[in-house]
Amino acid sequence: MSTVIDSLERTQLRRVPKFQAGDRVRVHFQVIEGTRRRTQVFEGVVIKRQGEGVRETFTVRKQSFGVGVERTFPLHSPKIERIEVAARGDVRRAKLYYLRGRVGKRARVRERRYTGPEEVVQAGLLHDPAAEAAAAEAAAAEAAAVAEPPEAGGGEQAAPPPSASDAEATEATAADAEK
Repeated sequence: MSTVIDSLERTQLRRVPKFQAGDRVRVHFQVIEGTRRRTQVFEGVVIKRQGEGVRETFTVRKQSFGVGVERTFPLHSPKIERIEVAARGDVRRAKLYYLRGRVGKRARVRERRYTGPEEVVQAGLLHDPAAEAAAAEAAAAEAAAVAEPPEAGGGEQAAPPPSASDAEATEATAADAEK
């Protein structure tokens, strides 16, 4: 019996980004007003995630005109169009109820600096041999193209060296630009 329920629930699960309490997220969800549908964005700090499977929910808190506003969303709801993780929070708790009692700068969550190896490689902070080899090859090819003299007979000719009159003209335009 429970396998039937589990299989039905598994079909309703959606792909969601990895986030946890303390992360700042933007939740794009559909609001129905009469006959119209529109997408509304709710951005704030995740203060908790609870439940599992189809019944999993998360609560987002934000400050709106000096008043704290919290909203709980079902994670796998069809009304949620997408969830964007704006920043990763540096917290040590699963539930951040203490933010309810704080106001202003004290209600902020510090952003996490290091989030994982894939982001470090993209930022160029971690040694990546394949990327370094490709960059070295590109630099060598560019240096060879610059050092190679033009072919004789029908190739491009080198530009003549600038004359004294060209230097005077550039100085005159620079003087005009300063005025």
